[in-house]
Amino acid sequence: MDVQEQKLRVDLAAAYRLAAMFGWEDTLYTHFSVRLPGEGEPRFLINPFGLMFDEITASNLIVVDGQGHIVSGDAKYNPAGFTIHSAVHNARDDAHCVIHTHTLAGMAVAACKEGLLNLNQISAEFHEQVGYHDYEGVAFNLAERERIQASLGDNMALILKSHGLLSVGETVADAFQIMFYLNKACEIQLAAGQMSSLSSIETIPDKLASYVSGQFQKVAHERQIVWDAWLRKLDRLDPSYKE
Repeated sequence: MDVQEQKLRVDLAAAYRLAAMFGWEDTLYTHFSVRLPGEGEPRFLINPFGLMFDEITASNLIVVDGQGHIVSGDAKYNPAGFTIHSAVHNARDDAHCVIHTHTLAGMAVAACKEGLLNLNQISAEFHEQVGYHDYEGVAFNLAERERIQASLGDNMALILKSHGLLSVGETVADAFQIMFYLNKACEIQLAAGQMSSLSSIETIPDKLASYVSGQFQKVAHERQIVWDAWLRKLDRLDPSYKE
C-alpha cells in the first residue's frame, strides 16, 4: 500500500470516528467514501457493512470499483451506499470525498417543501450551492445514479428529499466540514421551526445570501486548518482509528 492510500484511509477513518462523536450515525446505514488516485475507472474506499462508525479503522475500510466489484477487503458493502457513492465518483472527478448522513435535522429539512432556508450566516454559505434529489425509495436501483448525478450537478452538497444529506469535496477535510455546517444549518432551521411557524421566520435576502456564500468560498482553504484541529482532538480521545 502506498503512502497516499494510507493517508486517505486514515483521514476517512477519522471522519467516521468524528461523525460517531457528533451523533451522525444511523446504526449501519450511512456511508462515507473517498476516491483512490489512479487513471481509469474510479476506485474508492468505503465502510464495510456491519460495523458501527466507532469501529472503523484505516485497515478495515474496503476498496470498491465503479462497477461494484470489491477490489480489496473481505467484507460486503451496503448496496444503497454503493449506488449513491458510485454515482458521484463516476461523474465528478473533483468529488474525491463523498459524505452521506441521515441525521435528525438533515432528514427534517429533507422533508420540508421549502428546502434549506437562508436563515442565518451558516445557511447562507449554501445559497445556490445545494442540489435537490427527488425520493425514489431505497437506492437499490443503479439506474437512479444518472438522476443523482443530474441533481447534484456541480454543487458541493445535495439534499436527498425524504432521505438525508450529502456533501462532496476535493479532500476528506473539505467534504467533512461542508457536511458539518450543512447539518448545523439544518439544526438551526429545525430549532427555528420548533419556536415558530416557518412562514413567520425572517430569511436573508437572496442577493445578500449570494454575497455571503462568496465570502465563505474565499476562505475554503481554512477547512484543512479545522480538519487538523479535529484530528488533534480525535488523537487525544482515541487514536485507534489509525490502525
